[in-house]
Amino acid sequence: MTEVLAGHGLVKKFGATTALAGVDMAVGERDSLAIMGPSGSGKSTLLHALAGIIRPDDGQVLLRGERIDRFGENRLSALRRTRFGFVFQSGQLLPELPAEENVALPLMLEGVPRRRAVQRARRWFAPLGLDGLEQRRPGQLSGGQAQRVAIARALAVEPDVVFADEPTGALDQTTSMEVVRLLTSVIREQGAALVMVTHDADVAAHCDRILHVRDGQVSTHSQYTVT
Repeated sequence: MTEVLAGHGLVKKFGATTALAGVDMAVGERDSLAIMGPSGSGKSTLLHALAGIIRPDDGQVLLRGERIDRFGENRLSALRRTRFGFVFQSGQLLPELPAEENVALPLMLEGVPRRRAVQRARRWFAPLGLDGLEQRRPGQLSGGQAQRVAIARALAVEPDVVFADEPTGALDQTTSMEVVRLLTSVIREQGAALVMVTHDADVAAHCDRILHVRDGQVSTHSQYTVT
């Protein structure tokens, strides 16, 4: 496995509460890792520390061997825009923009001209089963379609890592399975890595590995053979 992202000895405290108590993990190219655990276990804190949204109090976060936990805020912000993709439970699409512009938005924020950014965005619609929906606004999409647009937006910058925080939490079971199968398969095809927080064991089982977190520590680490 070519290691893309790793966390070593990650510690994070919020006042008297220890959210992470020395967590180790790694994820590689074409590798998908699900993080599971009860409410308050530290799973979302771990994802946020790995994504540079919060800074760990101790330990290291390495992206392709480079310590990003030492980056300043401007550099971290640029990193999140250009080398990380994000998929959230609600999708967080802009309601006033058509689907193709929602996907193109990260590119436009990096200075890519609108026309070229939209052209690059459109190439994701067929692989994600969104052909013909380029001009629809989020309110005209089903929940599953909106999450696929969010996946396309996360992939538009060709990231090293996609972070997904409960990406199927607002979907019914059938749609959840369709979305997570699509997400994991596209990640493998693109050679990226996936780190996903989920409470759903059926969703997690589509990932290559599952990291169980309890009381800020890794309790178990399971590996699946994905077909």
